[in-house]
Amino acid sequence: MTKFKKIINAIGLPRLIICLFFGGILLLAAVNDLNMTSYIGSILKYWGMWGILVLAMVPSINCGIGPNFGVSLGIVCGLLGSLLAIELDIAGKINASVPGLGPWVSILFAIAFSVVVAWFVGVAYGKLLNCVKGSEMTVTTYVGYSIIYLMCILWFRAPFSSGEIKWPLGGIGVRNQVSMESSFGSLLNNAGGFYIGGEEGIYVPTGILVFFFLCCFAMYIFNQSKTGKAISAVGVNPQFARASGINVDKMRIYGISISTVLGAVGIIIYTQGFGFLQAYAAPLAMGFQCVAAVLIGGATTGRAKISHVILGTFLFQGLLIMTPPVSNHLLAGTDISDTMRQIIQNGVILYALAQAKGGNE
Repeated sequence: MTKFKKIINAIGLPRLIICLFFGGILLLAAVNDLNMTSYIGSILKYWGMWGILVLAMVPSINCGIGPNFGVSLGIVCGLLGSLLAIELDIAGKINASVPGLGPWVSILFAIAFSVVVAWFVGVAYGKLLNCVKGSEMTVTTYVGYSIIYLMCILWFRAPFSSGEIKWPLGGIGVRNQVSMESSFGSLLNNAGGFYIGGEEGIYVPTGILVFFFLCCFAMYIFNQSKTGKAISAVGVNPQFARASGINVDKMRIYGISISTVLGAVGIIIYTQGFGFLQAYAAPLAMGFQCVAAVLIGGATTGRAKISHVILGTFLFQGLLIMTPPVSNHLLAGTDISDTMRQIIQNGVILYALAQAKGGNE
């Protein structure tokens, strides 16, 4: 019994339950002859689409702030960069000179612009969180909701002139959904993609997965750097870090700024994969899904690793994609998929918060 308990503690009870549940869902899908190749392809696609948004949780957790429920600030910056790329018609102008290069320049412009804006927003955000130490998770949640609703007003009155962005019939402001087809829609999903088992088999979106893993590798390298280790030291023991000569407040600002930047890049990658840019209240719950995913992967409110991001994103997106068809097949005439998603997402978050002691592990 003691050995069994050690195994459970090593794996983590939530992750063990989720893994068993996911395995059961896959087994039921196979037994009931559901289209597994299509669903596995979707899991791989959404794994890459959500991965960088979930990665944004790592620096904020490791610097001692905890899960960044306010990643919406970075998301807003990413949406702004994407809209500017469409407004300036960067893809069309570049394609006129060098066909095929336009979408790549467009997405690079969106990322570069968003990263710069997100860094300054993150610095201001970090300074705010330094003023409310001990209540960061509450404040980040409040800030995340507030920025989304504030941007709803700004999006509605934004003076964009592109017909793809603004409301039709002479209106102003941003549409609910803006097509990414003319800019960089599905660019990374199609880059280097291939089928396993022919065109009826599993599609592997190589480009988006490679980009996700490169971001994970870059984050891993940064964590091994002097600054990365200082950020981790602040998260583990701020008093000891301060006594060692580390500027605690500065490292916390670095952590949340990097998290905000990753949120900006992440929403751009998500948007190109989804094919549409969704403004207004659409990103409202994204922070909660990112937090749930990294916690499912094995992270706590005080420590997170790159492996937690990779595993957690795969498991969480796998559950979201596989649960609806299986539940609808077994329970015809009902739709409990969204209920199951809410139970899994919020249940994991509540469990993690219940294990935290005074906000730290």
